[in-house]
Amino acid sequence: MELILKETISSLGLEGDVVTVKDGFGRNYLLPQGKAVAATKENLTILEENKAAIEARRAADQKNAEAIAKKINGLEVVIEQLAGTDERLFGSVTTADICAKLAELDVTLDKKQILLSEPIKTIGEVKISIKVGFNVTAEISVNVVPVKAV
Repeated sequence: MELILKETISSLGLEGDVVTVKDGFGRNYLLPQGKAVAATKENLTILEENKAAIEARRAADQKNAEAIAKKINGLEVVIEQLAGTDERLFGSVTTADICAKLAELDVTLDKKQILLSEPIKTIGEVKISIKVGFNVTAEISVNVVPVKAV
């Protein structure tokens, strides 16, 4: 099934790309969610008419993503958590915790953009990749420290 993407989807392509997907994925997900339209002659004509606007949006999104990546690349985030004597945390540090800490530093991201394979469960420093935009990633350092007694 050939579809025209109405928005950028990281696993498929950029907005305005014509992609071939399995019928079920297109019918059950992309079309009902409004993320794509069928690649008919009419829709391809509309795509050609709107190509300049789509390219301008892509360029603006790419520039914005690169600016955010430049801002946060190499950044160190310190998160305090309760921990036992064996340096294991009571609970864990998740993408939501990292996202909240970045928000304190005026970096607004969705927690889905933080590429964390599993929650952090020990004290120490961990390097984490953040997918800022299509093919744009940044790496930050998350330092988990125990909460100091008051």
